[in-house]
Amino acid sequence: MGDVALRVENLSKQYQIAAVQRRYDTLRDQLMDGLKLVLRRTGQPQAGADTIWALKGVSFEIAQGEVVGIIGRNGAGKSTLLKILSRITKPTAGRAEIYGRMGSLLEVGTGFDRELSGRENIYLSGAILGMKKAEITKKFDEIVAFAEVEKFVDTPVKRYSSGMYLRLAFAVAAHLEPEILLVDEVLAVGDASFQKKCLGKMGEVSHTGRTILFVSHNMAMIQHLCTRAIFFNQGIVRADGSPRQVIDTYLAETVTLSKTGLEERTDRSGAGGIIITAIEALDNKGKPCPNPVTGQELILRMHYQCRLPKVFLNCRVSLSVHKDEHVYFLLSTELVSRQQLNLKGIGYLDFVIPDLPLSAGEYYLNSFIESNKIIEDWVIGAAMLSIVDGDYFGTGRNYPEGWQGRCVLVKHHWALGEEDG
Repeated sequence: MGDVALRVENLSKQYQIAAVQRRYDTLRDQLMDGLKLVLRRTGQPQAGADTIWALKGVSFEIAQGEVVGIIGRNGAGKSTLLKILSRITKPTAGRAEIYGRMGSLLEVGTGFDRELSGRENIYLSGAILGMKKAEITKKFDEIVAFAEVEKFVDTPVKRYSSGMYLRLAFAVAAHLEPEILLVDEVLAVGDASFQKKCLGKMGEVSHTGRTILFVSHNMAMIQHLCTRAIFFNQGIVRADGSPRQVIDTYLAETVTLSKTGLEERTDRSGAGGIIITAIEALDNKGKPCPNPVTGQELILRMHYQCRLPKVFLNCRVSLSVHKDEHVYFLLSTELVSRQQLNLKGIGYLDFVIPDLPLSAGEYYLNSFIESNKIIEDWVIGAAMLSIVDGDYFGTGRNYPEGWQGRCVLVKHHWALGEEDG
């Protein structure tokens, strides 16, 4: 562990839940509400006040050069943490010590002045970071080229499209070389080629010795980019360690929360025109199968709901099976049929696996649905499969000792031959 870049000690943030505006019926009502307002301003406790702790007693240290992924469901406190570290929000209690120049990309175009041009905003952002003009000039052409805004660099950013705005904001944050970089889920926005480009740049930055805090719902990104992960749940740190261990903890808790279905899950991506409401495992008679057995016929039923009164054309639906950082196999309507899939209303889709090829263990399912190449719903850790060993090969044997939960089984046979001479 090198020198400390960030130290957070007992950090807490409380928010007052906005009350519904009410009509005053009497002078007494007005006086009582006025008294409550005075109590708020003087910091005195309020009986029955509606408050929520976005963060509560959070403590950790991050060393210089660490790349740390922050994960958790929506509302877990991740973004609040980054806003406090960026000095946008003041904590209710505790403290955060920051050692080094900090840059942040919390929202598209954070810190930009919409009336200024792209060129002016690049220099403004650098000046805020404490950089000299010569340092910014040295990076200027690289920033503009990465953002692909050469023709519009002298245009006020208020006239940029959201894509241009995002590209320039990310380019500025990634290229102006703060010692500490905070990034909050911005890579979920933009087209696929730009996301790939950003990931490449994040990978480069992570190897330059700079400290990065990266908030994302994309577990593959966390696994690929980060050397450490912290899992937040309801404002507290639930797990802190290697990405693989922390992701396993997060997915296990997420699965527990989703046993009644997926409709209430908020940690999902996509346009939302269709949502996956539940996933269940069934046997070949359509009965619930809480512990599927290796080699059995298994049906994975995905329930969906179209939120718009229309037919969604050219749909692709898939389930991927994961354990640790490995993808074991993919089930996809697109792979096994040339027929166009159109969805409407409320229904379900069955994936039928004739011979379940998984060895004993617990596996996670990620669910995905798109229409005309637009992602409608994508849920990481949508459900869990707890597999029990069965006689997959009909010999009473399955796999060598130590391979349990680590392999996909394949039906095969062998034959012995002799060669002349």
